Amino acid sequence: MKLLEELKLKNVTFKNRIAFPPMTTGYGGGNGVHDDLFAEQSIGFYERLAKGGVAYVVIGDVPTCNSLPASRSKLTSEDYIPKYRMLADRLHKYDCKLGLQFFVAEFEVSRFLELMTEGKMAEARALMHGYDYPLYVSKEGIKEMIDGTAQAAVWAHEAGVDVIQIHGDRFNGVLLSSKLNTRTDEYGGSLENRMRFALETVRAIKERCPEIAIEYKFSLRTVNPDGSIRVNGGLELDEALIFAKELEKAGVEMLHVAQANHTSQNEDTMPPMGVQPYGFSTAKYLDALRQAVDIPLCAVGRIINPYTVEAILEDGMADMVSLGRSLLCDPDFVNKYAEGKMDEIRQCISCNKGCLDSVMVGTFCQCSLNPENGYETVRQIGKAETKKKVAVVGGGMAGMEAARVLALRGHDVTLFEKAYRLGGQVNIAAVPPRKFEMRRAIDYYERVLPKYGVDIRLGCDAAKEDLSAYSDAVVATGATNMIIPVPGHDENYVFSAWDVLDGKSIVFGNVAVIGGGLVGAETAEFLAGIGARVTIVEMLPTIAKDEGVTVRPTLMKDLNDHKVEMLVNTRLLKIEDRKIYCEVTEGEDKSERVIPVDFVVMAVGAKGYKAELPGFKGNIYYAGDCADERPSDISHATKSAYDVACSI
Repeated sequence: MKLLEELKLKNVTFKNRIAFPPMTTGYGGGNGVHDDLFAEQSIGFYERLAKGGVAYVVIGDVPTCNSLPASRSKLTSEDYIPKYRMLADRLHKYDCKLGLQFFVAEFEVSRFLELMTEGKMAEARALMHGYDYPLYVSKEGIKEMIDGTAQAAVWAHEAGVDVIQIHGDRFNGVLLSSKLNTRTDEYGGSLENRMRFALETVRAIKERCPEIAIEYKFSLRTVNPDGSIRVNGGLELDEALIFAKELEKAGVEMLHVAQANHTSQNEDTMPPMGVQPYGFSTAKYLDALRQAVDIPLCAVGRIINPYTVEAILEDGMADMVSLGRSLLCDPDFVNKYAEGKMDEIRQCISCNKGCLDSVMVGTFCQCSLNPENGYETVRQIGKAETKKKVAVVGGGMAGMEAARVLALRGHDVTLFEKAYRLGGQVNIAAVPPRKFEMRRAIDYYERVLPKYGVDIRLGCDAAKEDLSAYSDAVVATGATNMIIPVPGHDENYVFSAWDVLDGKSIVFGNVAVIGGGLVGAETAEFLAGIGARVTIVEMLPTIAKDEGVTVRPTLMKDLNDHKVEMLVNTRLLKIEDRKIYCEVTEGEDKSERVIPVDFVVMAVGAKGYKAELPGFKGNIYYAGDCADERPSDISHATKSAYDVACSI
């Protein structure tokens, strides 16, 4: 099995071929901008990856020059050596190698701090996102950056760091770009000039610290399905092949081949489900680079399935595979693979809800499917002191997760589900465009629950069963779709969004979707995709306002492409004679609008449903949507179920 084979890089030997890429986590109170790498939350996360069998962990965005105060993970003086040594020791305990991704910001940090101090926030934000600093920084300033990076490499080596990864985006990415770099000196113009800064940085590290291995984050401008070039920073393939050869000559020992970012949108490098193909930044680019250089290549980019990882390595496409979101989802990916338990690997669904979207709004990574992610030091499954017979009522995400954790803790678990399939709301959430990948969440539990000894009873209503043999019950019966009780809500052409997505109700022609939240927007997208003429009616000013920043742009584009009419600030008044009557608010003015319909679909939210267990005298616990007045998402379901199961 190639995945488990060693890989040698200079004087470093990786015990297997799996790495964790540089990723902003927000751990340690990093506010979603820069992490406090040395906080226990952060250290606990990286140590958990090492414990799970990962061979190589790269810490992202380590500044080697003047940086923002929020970056508490810099390496700008020897004072940081003890901290990095502590981190290296924690990983080395599991024979996991440590890499630091050195970067120089693409904006002028001193000026940014001045503007912040002066309270000129708009100018500060414009500076951060302008990407023009590399164009006017002096040659003396460039030399200082290179010297600072070389010195940081010396300190890293003294701290026990194994590899330096040079960030190919940021300052580098702007200078490399034929589109962004407009300098007229020796750092601009020709490819030879545009790659000068990167090569001088590599040579400086080699000269000052020849012992340390160097990896380069090789940032490519990849091609969209329509033939357009994605992002502005980095290099297109023809120039990238020349650059790769020069990096190899300069002494780089491995290329981390990735989609360029930091001059684009985040969905370019961490695309949500269905937006980019699997391995979108690998196949043809790796093959071309393999012909150009002899040094190892590391692949990254929506690589999820363990069999795919093995195929990439066995076919020689890459020598190492870097898994980001997949290791958040299951940090034991490697150990399970080594033990022949591939079916027990929890596979990422690329939802971006807990990881990237959380960081983007200023919190921290916390995988929707893995309740322990981000909480590695406080959430662990331990054996129960007393084995109990526990009934779990409901086979949605909360019920399945509760059953899994209860079984791993040693309890005797029976899962009752009214329907004839597991999954609950995920079964309908997986229906709209791009959402089919959510099925992987259900597939995981269908594989592991029987293996862990859970007795699954489908088509079985627990309320009608004799539960006297059980000492405890976890009720996880989810939520029900709400209907607005306006006049006409009970007409025979009015259905719930849940029933439409579940295939119980079929609609066509002119369809009004009442509610423009995520469920309403996705239902509209689904119906428009199968030929319906759809109008969304939403009381608020924004459609899908709570959708994440990496998902919403694609959703809105698809709605517009399908010519879905989106009415905001619009309230449904009544349904009558196959028409809907609405009140439209524009400023202080209100007007009525009448829309002919063939069908009306209600998507106005959900309410928790707590199943009754008549006569049950044991302890009852609630998990997931039914535990709260306002239903939430998968992340809430799995976390609440995990915590409840650990308390029994």
